[in-house]
Amino acid sequence: MSDCGCEKARRDLEEYLRNEVCKTEHRDIAEHLASCPGCQDEAHVARTLTEVVARACKETAPEELRALVIARLRESASETAPA
Repeated sequence: MSDCGCEKARRDLEEYLRNEVCKTEHRDIAEHLASCPGCQDEAHVARTLTEVVARACKETAPEELRALVIARLRESASETAPA
């Protein structure tokens, strides 16, 4: 395989990390990442950010906070509703 280069690797990095590129492109990008410290760094940041966001999406707010937010939303809606 041939090195796909920084431009392509960075352009397709998100899809690569989500395994949304074809096998050939995946192999080419992996080969490039193995030999390019700059793109490795960018991939590490993107991977870390993706993992942090995924973890945050799994967390739930405490029940007290949820109740408070819902109550405030209802108050706000009743204040702006036509009489």
